[in-house]
Amino acid sequence: MTLDFELLQEPYGAVSEGPVWDGSTLLYTQIQACRIMRFDPSNGSLTVYRNGTNYANGLAMDAQHRLYACEGGARRVVYYEEGRPATMLADRFDGKQLNVPNDLILDGDSRVWFTDPFYEGAGGPFSYDRVHKDLDHDSIYRLDPQSDGSWSIERMTFDTTRPNGLLFSVDFKTLYVAQSGRRPDEKRELRAYPVEENGTLGIYAVLHDFGEHRGVDGMCLDKDGNIVATAGWENGGPGPSVYVFSPSGEVLERHPVAAKRPTNCTFGDKDLSTLYVTTTEGHLFRARTER
Repeated sequence: MTLDFELLQEPYGAVSEGPVWDGSTLLYTQIQACRIMRFDPSNGSLTVYRNGTNYANGLAMDAQHRLYACEGGARRVVYYEEGRPATMLADRFDGKQLNVPNDLILDGDSRVWFTDPFYEGAGGPFSYDRVHKDLDHDSIYRLDPQSDGSWSIERMTFDTTRPNGLLFSVDFKTLYVAQSGRRPDEKRELRAYPVEENGTLGIYAVLHDFGEHRGVDGMCLDKDGNIVATAGWENGGPGPSVYVFSPSGEVLERHPVAAKRPTNCTFGDKDLSTLYVTTTEGHLFRARTER
């Protein structure tokens, strides 16, 4: 099937990210504008959902409709409830400031997993200078809710450099990770980490190696357990694309996207068969699919 991407929002001049379907509308971030936008497919309206989001990037929503976010500019993970200030879950590890929290996902036990790379510029002015990087690693963490309302933080990876998008398999037994390095000495891989019985992560398998070209940024899952991912760039390789990978890493489909670098995607609409896509230029696209 060929995907026909419809442009819903012209580029605003910076990065759009974090699309999440709330049951009736699509929410997504405009990172540098420090706001979350809402698209309503019932009438085509596009409105501001929340301002002052501190360069928020990735979003996730729980069953109580709390909206979790990685606020890169504030170097913290939070959740939002409409009409209330943000509630902070974590901003430090081992007494040091987090890097630039990027993307997050909830598991079956309502624990929050998030990536914490240091991408230059992703968190605003401070992040252009790596002198502000307190931690000597770029890792994935898990936040566990405690009975007193606080959240504990545990480091889950010791082999990632600039981890980006996160995704669980349908049974939560595999964590898919976009290892998205920028430097020549860093890997650009789609990885699959087994989730062990004791809650730790096992040795990863590389599902796809993008070599010298831009790898996966964000991703979502279809009902058959396939990985739908945004990857590629204007500088070479297959180009800006939406990929569909099987759980073993086979490329089932690749669809070109009319942008320099697609950033993330999610399914939405009443039948959850419309794919929404964001980009580094600030587009919002959608395409009907058979997934």
